[in-house]
Amino acid sequence: MSFSDTVSKIDGLNDEQRECIENCTEAAQACEWCADECLGNAEMEECARLCRDVADLTSLHARFMARSSKYSARLAQACADACEECAEECERHDADHCQVCAEVLTECAESCRSMADS
Repeated sequence: MSFSDTVSKIDGLNDEQRECIENCTEAAQACEWCADECLGNAEMEECARLCRDVADLTSLHARFMARSSKYSARLAQACADACEECAEECERHDADHCQVCAEVLTECAESCRSMADS
């Protein structure tokens, strides 16, 4: 069963919430990959740090959404802000992993912002 199929089975979520869970999970994975690739490069230390923060925030937000936590909307705001900051940092670097990460984070920030506003 795919991750998308699993998320679709969570009761009480609308399509926008399901999409945000998927985006957050993808962002966490992209950030872990990007952070790992940045290790050992002094010019990319800030990128690695931000990516690790975002990986933790987005995975936590996805879990909060899956269980309909009352704190999800507040965490969505923090997630959106962190995703935007990290995407800006990733965009500064030419590495493929940074460019992919920035793209994923931009999409995640948009869906998290939508969750924060709802």
